[in-house]
Amino acid sequence: MSIAVVLFQPDIPGNTGTILRLAACFDLSVHVIGPAGFRLDDASLKRAGMDYLERATLMEHVDWAAFQAWRLEQSGRLVAFTTHTDAPYTAFTFKAGDLLLFGRESAGLPDLVHNSADARITIPMAATGRSLNLAVSVAMGVGEALRQLD
Repeated sequence: MSIAVVLFQPDIPGNTGTILRLAACFDLSVHVIGPAGFRLDDASLKRAGMDYLERATLMEHVDWAAFQAWRLEQSGRLVAFTTHTDAPYTAFTFKAGDLLLFGRESAGLPDLVHNSADARITIPMAATGRSLNLAVSVAMGVGEALRQLD
């Protein structure tokens, strides 16, 4: 089992479409934990994902509880990307089966979700940087995880 991307209540359909396109190119699954800030058939999502959406593996979870029920049947670690740690993602050792968790664009991860993670890592930025675009963060995390696993 390879890694998977998990999006907690994403807000922006264009970001999710871009992430689905990335996942299709690397044969990864994407899990969307609802409620999302848009419908998953949104035109912006389709525009960003282009013709890759039909090749993407997307699993929808109605809410956090539904995702947690699914996750308990899996063996992978839940690895949260967050600004609430100093542990850089490049120093973390990824494993096959890891679930790379990213928070919503507007609010990140709530405490309940953050505290459920098996590991918390961050993408270090300059002190003047507040946050990166979600799709960029996912691409950086996926890139590092795949680099280590390949």
